[in-house]
Amino acid sequence: MAKLQLPKRVIKFAVTPVVLFTLAVFLTIIPSTFAKQQKTNSPDGFHIQTNKPPAKIPQPLLEQGEALYKTGRFTEAVNVLQQAVRTYQRERNNLAQAAALTNLSLVYQQLGSWKEADATIDNSLNLLGWDERNQKLNVNNPKSELLEILAQTLNIQGELQIAQGQTNASVKTSQQAEQIWEKLGDNPEVTRSRVNQAQALRVAGFYRRSLDILNAVSRQLQAQPDSLIKVTALRSLGNVLQQLGELESSQKNLQQSLEIAQRLQLPLEISLTEFSLGNTARSLSNIKDAIAHYQNAAKIAPNPLTKVQALINQLSLLLENERITEANSLIPTIQSQIPNLPTNQAGIYARINFAQTLTRIGNKKDIAEILANSIQQAKIIGDERAESYALGSLGEVYEQNQQLQEAQNLTQQALFMAQKNDASDIAYRLEWQLGRLLKAQGNIPAAISAYDAAVTTLQSLRSDLVAVNREVQFNFRDRIEPLYRQSVELILQEKGQGKPDLDKARQRMEALQVAELDNFFREACLSNQSVVLDKVVDRDNPNTAILYPIILDNHLEIIVKLPKQPLMHKTSKVNRQQVEQVITKIRETIVEPDAHQQFKAVSQQLYNWLIKPVETDLKNSKVNTLVFIPDGLLRNIPMSALYDGKEYLVQKYSVVISPGLQLFTPKPLAHKKLNVLAGGLSQPPKNEKFAPLPNVKDELKFIQESGVSTTTLLDKNFKSTTLAKTINAQAFQIVHLATHGQFSSKAKDTFILAADGRINVSELDNLLKSREQKRTEPIELLVLSACETAAGDNRAALGLAGVALRAGARSTLASLWEIGDNSTALFINEFYHQLVQGKTTAEALHFAQLKLLESPEYKRPMYWAPYVLVGNWL
Repeated sequence: MAKLQLPKRVIKFAVTPVVLFTLAVFLTIIPSTFAKQQKTNSPDGFHIQTNKPPAKIPQPLLEQGEALYKTGRFTEAVNVLQQAVRTYQRERNNLAQAAALTNLSLVYQQLGSWKEADATIDNSLNLLGWDERNQKLNVNNPKSELLEILAQTLNIQGELQIAQGQTNASVKTSQQAEQIWEKLGDNPEVTRSRVNQAQALRVAGFYRRSLDILNAVSRQLQAQPDSLIKVTALRSLGNVLQQLGELESSQKNLQQSLEIAQRLQLPLEISLTEFSLGNTARSLSNIKDAIAHYQNAAKIAPNPLTKVQALINQLSLLLENERITEANSLIPTIQSQIPNLPTNQAGIYARINFAQTLTRIGNKKDIAEILANSIQQAKIIGDERAESYALGSLGEVYEQNQQLQEAQNLTQQALFMAQKNDASDIAYRLEWQLGRLLKAQGNIPAAISAYDAAVTTLQSLRSDLVAVNREVQFNFRDRIEPLYRQSVELILQEKGQGKPDLDKARQRMEALQVAELDNFFREACLSNQSVVLDKVVDRDNPNTAILYPIILDNHLEIIVKLPKQPLMHKTSKVNRQQVEQVITKIRETIVEPDAHQQFKAVSQQLYNWLIKPVETDLKNSKVNTLVFIPDGLLRNIPMSALYDGKEYLVQKYSVVISPGLQLFTPKPLAHKKLNVLAGGLSQPPKNEKFAPLPNVKDELKFIQESGVSTTTLLDKNFKSTTLAKTINAQAFQIVHLATHGQFSSKAKDTFILAADGRINVSELDNLLKSREQKRTEPIELLVLSACETAAGDNRAALGLAGVALRAGARSTLASLWEIGDNSTALFINEFYHQLVQGKTTAEALHFAQLKLLESPEYKRPMYWAPYVLVGNWL
């Protein structure tokens, strides 16, 4: 059972004279802070002074409140702090009263009592003379003691705002705090406020801005002595890098944070950083290290909540890897800690999280009992968000137990609460859950409406999906993809006039591809400026058909757009597992010289499922170009190599791939003035384990001899810096890069190789698009001739789609695997010859492939099939 990502908390640090302590509250492990008024009563500069000696400050009350807070006894802490507030009020000590109110607000936050927390922090700020509306202090010549308390109160208000989703307000509040600390000349506190801003930006989905701040903070801290601020800032940076997929850098910063925490002997900080290291190791698929880090985090955790959170992550990881015996042995340890969890939002979420993790192997009655108790606890503290989460989780247990009506009632209650509280991250799952329940009860129209609502909510959360919610990233295939596919399956089942709505079905699949690419880049970076390809086909390309294959659980669907005809669809009764097995076998056998007959057999099987149902329609429409919008694993194989028993698809059609999302309107290449920037690397850098590419020189020579204007960068001249400079020098229609490269399902592992090292897909984006500052015309064609998909990565071709979109080129020609002989140079020679003759990009590819296929030496698909054209086919 997947876990819901829990809310974020803002990092706080120790300061003087207001002493702070920390407590981990949520699964993301960002500590909160608690303020304690100084022991000496300094004049605050704005309350009335008398000649009487200062009254005795109820320091034992504050110490008692702190102790209760540390042990998670928040309700008792509220009573003690309220007593301290009343005492300071009688003494007319506004500064001390404000500090006590700030602490009280923090405790209310822990309880999920947001209204009380808001009211209390507002009271504190009023006492301090802060004008909330105008964001200024209405006190003349304020003393430093007042400013210190005000800055800290603003930091805690920023935490309150971020917990309630008010990220913009939180950033502004933290900026106000930063300005006050700068005025006081307190550099560590300036750093703290900047980290708080970074946390708010991270939660808002502005990951790059957050990373910029934290990188700057990290550089400042390197020269400073070890401190709690340094520990937490480095951990924050490590967490951001982990969520951006920069895992090695994440690990490095987290390890440094851990070493400092160990030197300073800070048990809680050690535990929190071990937890973060566990998450990074998990993302690196280093299961052994991840479990060790979670074990260390639990072992040293100074409170039950932090311990349980680490143990739950360890449990989920064991279950994910089918280590059931170890998981079963861990469950009693967690169960023994559950009664010790605090009755606050974090404690409730931990209980629900445990229940959801248990769903795979636990007793449903026990799970339901944990969830029912969580619902009651949420009601006691008045936290409707936590209550919604618990109700929805209980509804899911009833769904699994086939008690559909009870499940529906609970789900609808939970959804009402989630929507009331703007908890979109919970709402989309509940809408999805409601859709499943309605489908199970045979109410297809209502189920479709619920799925539509879930997709709409999810799309409104694009930045959260890719930036905030690590669990969504971590389990994209389990947590997001099924929602889209189940939705499409329902749409295609609908009966009645004008049904099924095929346009809606294909748009939903394209929305899935956008979500996938967002997930690939770890940011909501695609603009959705889509061009309707139907109009392009009907008006300008009556010889083109567009095919949308869709892999569903129990059948393979294909939606087809033929010129000047309405959409049609066909169904092959074959399940997902069978389809994916055949695709995997095609990918394995196509590159094996001795498996040619086996390849033909599996390729024909897929042809029969995918093309044969529409074969007659394609012939009757007299089309000569097929544009595929491939789904899932279909991206990993060349459609041109599908075999009908006599011929390959490439022998009948030009074949093109489109990622679906069209960022540019397809238009013909301007053949009369082709200008090519050709870069190549025959000898890879010494630190890279790639073989030489001796035929690169011939390849670039063929381009020059084809009759196009060519600027060449070879070997030591083919550097990222030189490429960036040269690409701005003139208007190149084509950028041709003959070098090693790799496409992967992870952006960090998708790159091309230059003489000065790897150019990552994100860097390629910046490099190629730097021309936009001087030149508005896009690159018409990007050619990557020696690339390959990452071995063992079933979703590696996602990186090809990512490169195609990030490069900003109208179309990209690339190879799915590397061919280590003269066939590449021969292919490139024919491709450019056809372009110069005035052929379209798709036709040039088609003739170049046929040239190899007709050669006895290169007739097998392993030589001509790896080349795929993505994007514009004209």
